[in-house]
Amino acid sequence: MGIISVTNLKKVYGDVKAVDDISFDVRSGEVFGFLGPNGAGKTSTINMMTGLSRPTGGQIYIDGIDAVKDVKKVQRIIGVIPDENNLYDEMNGFENLCFCASLYGMRKEEREKRAAELLEQFNLTKAANRPFKTYSKGMKRKLTIAAGIIHNPKILFLDEPTTGIDVESAIQIRELILDLKKQGKTIFVTTHYIEEAERICDRIAFIVNGRIVRTGLITELMSDSGKEYKIQLKLDRITKEIGEELENTIKNCSAEIIDDNLCLITSKERLELYPVIELLKNKGISVYEAKEIKSTLEEVFVKITDIKASKLNDKGGVAG
Repeated sequence: MGIISVTNLKKVYGDVKAVDDISFDVRSGEVFGFLGPNGAGKTSTINMMTGLSRPTGGQIYIDGIDAVKDVKKVQRIIGVIPDENNLYDEMNGFENLCFCASLYGMRKEEREKRAAELLEQFNLTKAANRPFKTYSKGMKRKLTIAAGIIHNPKILFLDEPTTGIDVESAIQIRELILDLKKQGKTIFVTTHYIEEAERICDRIAFIVNGRIVRTGLITELMSDSGKEYKIQLKLDRITKEIGEELENTIKNCSAEIIDDNLCLITSKERLELYPVIELLKNKGISVYEAKEIKSTLEEVFVKITDIKASKLNDKGGVAG
């Protein structure tokens, strides 16, 4: 059993099964990604795990505590960062952090020291005395995360941490998440963004229509995604006829002509490069570059969930 254990969890709204009998464990000290399209059941799951919503059925144990029966005890050891910023517009950054700390019973001296430390860590010291409403979207997101860890929780829940913010802030937040992992925190994160999950998560669960369709290490998911091998060739020229000849010569492969100079060869077996280069050389075609193309998590997601690539947005997320 992991530090988080979810068994046969269900959430039903009328005739709608938002979460349909899911089970998974989260290991201590890992970043666990919960990935799926809008309406898949991500937020419903995280709300049940953090005590914001009561399950229709199933069990949730967090650090050995029954999270359904003893919500308050669990909430003392977890930090929750919702998908929407939930701090006070009129308070400044320092005041917001101190107020959140007071809700956990921290003494004045302790909470002020902790607030100052977090403002420094999140590069927000210069904005400490500015009203929250004057912060940029990225700054607001960072302060919201700081508020979620003000009481130094063992376990952190982040719901869509980088949605709607600029690229630079998103990079900074991913770095913060990895820093928190280095400090020994266990992190459960929901996200639309496949690229984000690939960069920060140790393991991932794919959820679609309320059901988990696959769980595993990133490396496992990548290696099990059809076992395809791809080589991209940069040539001085390429034609349809050459592509067809490559397919006929190389066993169980397909050759896709990307443009006049690029060709992608895909095979179920590891490709030997020398025969390919020799064939092209005999046709008077020079090979300028040959490189192996590894599968992306986006491709794995499409294969496992059967959600078509056209539904993936240009940031590597799933369109809702």
